[in-house]
Amino acid sequence: MWSEIADLVLPGACAGCGAERVPMRHGVCAACVAELEGLRAHLTTPTPPPPGMPRCLATGEYAGALRGVLLAYKEKGRHGLARPLGALLASAIAEVAPPRTPLLVVPVPSTAKARRERYGDHMARLATHAVRRLRAAGWEAAVGPVLRVAPRPDSASLDADGRRIAAESSLRIRRSRIRVLRRAARMRSTLVVVDDIVTTGATLAAVTGRLKEANMQVTAAAVLAATRLRRAGPERTGRAARRSFRHRDGSPNEG
Repeated sequence: MWSEIADLVLPGACAGCGAERVPMRHGVCAACVAELEGLRAHLTTPTPPPPGMPRCLATGEYAGALRGVLLAYKEKGRHGLARPLGALLASAIAEVAPPRTPLLVVPVPSTAKARRERYGDHMARLATHAVRRLRAAGWEAAVGPVLRVAPRPDSASLDADGRRIAAESSLRIRRSRIRVLRRAARMRSTLVVVDDIVTTGATLAAVTGRLKEANMQVTAAAVLAATRLRRAGPERTGRAARRSFRHRDGSPNEG
């Protein structure tokens, strides 16, 4: 809370590029705002893709302003960036979620250690903002925190196989949340898994496998950034969803 108040009263350096003494919006300078607003979600596939990874859309490469803002949000306590980042994530989700069908957004969970260091689950926070944006634009969307994660090694120190093994062994289904979703008939929703960054795709593949064990079929994944972006032509349904998203809300990105 105090970091957000400080940002309003005495704004620090731009979260995207580090520039100081420049007019800022949501803690980001005008140049970085323009860069972020110019991002468009595209299909991305790690090379090689892990078995079981769903089709995945990323809003951009893990570079430039997007990388800076993500790091500021995750590692520097700039929690006020959750709103514009959530709007970016919503634009990626909209590519794969038909506007007139129920939508369930499942965030990749954080470990207890990461939650302590970041003062909360950073992906749950982003997913909540994304769902609010989608609801305002006409989607019948909800967040489904149906997974938890046991302690595991830092993925940065692991290769692709190590990431896959660590993710598969640490993920747990929250059965009580599954029962709530069944009672609310949410199990028939379009299900989109969301994460901040995709590198090898091992975590998204592991999450998809765990959800499948609970009879939950993942439609697609949406992430903010891809470390190695492989672009493909936008799908017809994706273009239609994005047009509807913009039409209903006016401006797809805020930060």
